[in-house]
Amino acid sequence: MKRKMIRAIILCLLTMVALAVFIALYIDETRRVQETYRRQYMTDLSHVIEDIDSYKNGKGDHSLRYMRIVNNMGSANSFAFLIESLDDEKKKTINEVNACVMKYPEQMKDKLDELRTALSDISEGLDKGYTEAADMVSSVDKMGK
Repeated sequence: MKRKMIRAIILCLLTMVALAVFIALYIDETRRVQETYRRQYMTDLSHVIEDIDSYKNGKGDHSLRYMRIVNNMGSANSFAFLIESLDDEKKKTINEVNACVMKYPEQMKDKLDELRTALSDISEGLDKGYTEAADMVSSVDKMGK
């Protein structure tokens, strides 16, 4: 009986160690995934900025250039919702910017400079970029084109 009890205790200790290792690995992998989401979010924001520059400075197919802005903004919006460290207000702001870019292209074409400034500030890690983006979204006439 004593041997069975010793075996049970040893087995329990080994199980606890294995569980602790599993939890540590899970936490580490979660951190890595969040870093990947954050990096991709910033990359997508930089692509939107580049696309805005391309739209403003380019000649020719403006509809294609605007669709690239819409596409990259949608991707940034998707990654924003996956980032746990981004608070809900910032996620909401990015979602509203994405909605305005998709739903109101005629108005947003006039506000691309404001959008570029806001996204540049966000990609530099400045919180004022989210405020600028929210102000730009509030200036869009939601009943218009």
